[in-house]
Amino acid sequence: MTELSFIHRFEPATEPNKPPLLLLHGTGGDENDLLGLGRTISPGSALLSPRGKILENGMPRFFRRLAEGVFDEADVKLRANELADFVAEARKAYGLEAPIAVGFSNGANIAAAMMLLRPEALSGAALLRAMVPLSETPQVDLAGKRVLMISGAMDPIIPADNAKRLAASLTEAGAEVQHHMLPTGHNLSQTDLQLLVKWFAEVKR
Repeated sequence: MTELSFIHRFEPATEPNKPPLLLLHGTGGDENDLLGLGRTISPGSALLSPRGKILENGMPRFFRRLAEGVFDEADVKLRANELADFVAEARKAYGLEAPIAVGFSNGANIAAAMMLLRPEALSGAALLRAMVPLSETPQVDLAGKRVLMISGAMDPIIPADNAKRLAASLTEAGAEVQHHMLPTGHNLSQTDLQLLVKWFAEVKR
């Protein structure tokens, strides 16, 4: 594996017209967690899957939090920029276009922060169980970027209104946002998978 600034897995594309995916795991996951999901939702895409550098009780994450649902925002900003720099390194090393982020929970939150802080790093994002990463939304132009958000109406970690607020702020910044609120909790369901497959099938080649 090419030595870059994050421990990661990379699978090259087998279909040249498919967008590369940046796979971002949830708390306690690692660089192997979402590879199967990536292969399922966009077969043939190049897959870039880094491991979060922060450890919380031994569990990898992409940024620090002060409590559940309470983020260390200075660290969010630092880590979002660090991850965007890694994406730039990986694009150069592997010859990739700007990827679409596919993030779950903590991974979705860092992807949302990257969209707001370093929009050039991503061409779009699929945010699974994401919440507002920064209390003050930066001024950013997300015109032309597609975002899929899938939230759980019964998610014990993320209040529905918080998820709606994130969808609204991305829309206001110009992104083309699809937001689905499912009758489910924090874990992913079969419906999540179906929505992801459908959304990726519609991504412009």
